[in-house]
Amino acid sequence: MTTLPRTAAAPADRPSLARRLAPVLALLFLAPWAAECAWGGFTLAEVPLVLLILGPMYGGAAILIRETARRLGAGWPAIVLLAAAFGVFQAGIVDQSLFNPDFLDDTEYADTQAAAAATLVPGLGFSLRQAFDYVGNHIVLSICAPIVLVESYLGKARRLRPWLGRPGLVVVTLLWLAGSLLIFSDDGGRKGFLASPLQLGFAAALILALVAVALLPRWRRSRPRPNDPTAPRPIWVALVVVAAHFGVDLAPGWAGVGIALAFAATAGGLVAFWSSRAGWGQWHVVAAGTASLVTAAAFAYLVPPYAAASPAASLVGDVAISVITVALIGGAVWRLRRPSSGVHVRAS
Repeated sequence: MTTLPRTAAAPADRPSLARRLAPVLALLFLAPWAAECAWGGFTLAEVPLVLLILGPMYGGAAILIRETARRLGAGWPAIVLLAAAFGVFQAGIVDQSLFNPDFLDDTEYADTQAAAAATLVPGLGFSLRQAFDYVGNHIVLSICAPIVLVESYLGKARRLRPWLGRPGLVVVTLLWLAGSLLIFSDDGGRKGFLASPLQLGFAAALILALVAVALLPRWRRSRPRPNDPTAPRPIWVALVVVAAHFGVDLAPGWAGVGIALAFAATAGGLVAFWSSRAGWGQWHVVAAGTASLVTAAAFAYLVPPYAAASPAASLVGDVAISVITVALIGGAVWRLRRPSSGVHVRAS
């Protein structure tokens, strides 16, 4: 885990305002694209409106999570925990899809409710299967993959440093709150549903617990283990993450949830274990962080968008997703190959 240096950069080395804002703006729009479009949720014609409406909520959260972790000198465990807290906040409090059994009724996914009902948690009225999918996708697609990609385009001097000062953080916070309030108050957001006090209290308690664990000092302590064997090649890291995605839908009901959790825990544990080994660097982070994006882009050809669309519109959107995904990851790879990118910096 990398601890940020406490000394500020010299004024002469301070990048221009445009350079400082470029990664912020990139993350602001990449987060909603990865969250809702990268797996085929919308056709190509709908994407601009999706980015405009959902950018403040998804992008604002990704920026704030990234800035919090980097300011604390914390690594990816803190980011993952904060991303999980955002997932619960988004699905449990903002659009309340976690508790609303009719949330998908007006979409092409209305038939998934029967399977979701098979894993209903007694007393709390939510499907553990849906909770795993919703929160898990927010972790890997809404937050982690966009942060990985944007940071990989930066040189090692800026990759793990904060991008914003206090005024910028205030602006992004207000933007995120406004975007969340827009979804909460809009009929297309909560769809007129309001969770019970018990459900909202459960979601709030879980959010606070995740944030508290994410802010623990342990994530800021570097624990070098020089005698460890070297980390595996990045391709093996990516394959483990992809295998976990294929394992989450092997069976329905509670057995399927158990299998999905086992695959996710195994993949997460392996990545965490490997990240403590010698030689772990940004190449490995990119492999782990973008494998989910590649998997989502591949599955886009197999699933429909939220709203019914013609086969031609769906195909055009899916091809566009493939092109954008390849371009984004290809650009990150090209950037890391540059000598100044600092590919051997530990970024666990």
